[in-house]
Amino acid sequence: MFNPSITHAHNSTAPKDLIDYYKAIEGASRQMLEAAQLEDWDQVVRLEGACAVLIEQLRAESRKQDLPVSAKAEKQRIMLSILRHDAIIRQLAEPWLADIDTMLGGQQPRQLH
Repeated sequence: MFNPSITHAHNSTAPKDLIDYYKAIEGASRQMLEAAQLEDWDQVVRLEGACAVLIEQLRAESRKQDLPVSAKAEKQRIMLSILRHDAIIRQLAEPWLADIDTMLGGQQPRQLH
């Protein structure tokens, strides 16, 4: 499970280098995917909130330090991983979102693409 304590700056497990923030976001993204595969949408939403906190922390920290050139390839790998997770989560969520749309608006289900 996602470790919410990582979002607290005073915790010893808090990310210290920029790449650590990317890794933490990737981990939360992976957990979101696992929750979506289990159709645990409440957990997906909780983890999405944790990701948002980590992203804000990354933005703040990126104003203080630069990502080393040696970490650029790792960042690219992580970003592609997060994008893959996101695409699969969206595919898994489409039927659920279409059901909600139908219940709320009485419209026919439609693709979200």
